[in-house]
Amino acid sequence: MASQDWFEKDFYAILGVPQDADDAAIKKAYRKLARKLHPDQNPGDAAAEQRFKDVGEAYAVLSDPEERHEYDAVRQMARGGARFTAGGPGGGNGGFEDIFSAFGGGRGGNVRFSTGGTGFRGSGGAGGAGGQADINDILSQMFGGGGGGTAYGGGDPFSGYGAPAGPRKGQDVTARTSLSFRDAVEGATVTLQTPEGRSITTRIPAGVKDGQKIRLRGKGAPGDAGAPSGDLILTVTVDKHPVFGRDGDNLTVDLPVTFAEATLGATVRVPTLNGGSVRVKVAPGTPSGRVLRVKGRGVKTSSHTGDLLAKVNVVVPQRLSGEAREAVEALRKQEGDYDPRAELFAKAGE
Repeated sequence: MASQDWFEKDFYAILGVPQDADDAAIKKAYRKLARKLHPDQNPGDAAAEQRFKDVGEAYAVLSDPEERHEYDAVRQMARGGARFTAGGPGGGNGGFEDIFSAFGGGRGGNVRFSTGGTGFRGSGGAGGAGGQADINDILSQMFGGGGGGTAYGGGDPFSGYGAPAGPRKGQDVTARTSLSFRDAVEGATVTLQTPEGRSITTRIPAGVKDGQKIRLRGKGAPGDAGAPSGDLILTVTVDKHPVFGRDGDNLTVDLPVTFAEATLGATVRVPTLNGGSVRVKVAPGTPSGRVLRVKGRGVKTSSHTGDLLAKVNVVVPQRLSGEAREAVEALRKQEGDYDPRAELFAKAGE
């Protein structure tokens, strides 16, 4: 719906695009500015918050073909299509006073802008009933000529300026919540409190990641009567786990094994997130850093289930009995002149 302040606001300049910019360029500019000026990125910055609102208003108008058409007509009128000052005697361009005087009984009429549904209103002098200009006639002369039509098609003058916007969808709302590592992996139901005191209970899907944004349809601010509510954009923070980590949809865990288990091979238990365990085989000669994969024990989402990745960490004994020390000494003698760092130094010199 056309607004009084459209005469003063340059929405193209606000978005930083030329007047002939296409829809794609307008959307790209809006998204870039919205990310830069979002209140989450500029906490406490009132100027950035106002610019964020201005950018949103500009995009709302320019992204709607009908509203953009109306806005361009209003701006053209402000630049010279119809002037705000009356033309001089005999002048070729009449101003708003001339336009409204046709319906208000001469230049003595009082012209004002209304923030209500009709947009323009004239008063004073002889005119229509009660001395007020008929907005249909005003608009038809300004934008469509005789016959009651407007410049925007059809015979309904309210298809242009002052047209009812209809029920408006509620605004989107942003919020944050923290989840334990397990709840993020398995999914959880959370209850949030809005600034207005409303409670919102919603289900967080399994597999949500730290920092992920979730759009919850219809959980935002209520709309006008008959219009849907806005959405809730929820940013999730996931607490760290003392044992497990995440690699995409895979769970990770460091698996300590003894020197003997890594050398001779063994079957060992690996903990799982649900509190149980699985058994995995450590092949003879397994080095530190090797990853053992347990299929299907990772993060389960609606479309995929990850794996459990156990990274081997060979534990060097801190204390040796006399017999154990003799065994290690015997092993060292058997290794002879073997140097495990020889290849490292060879590649370092390349």
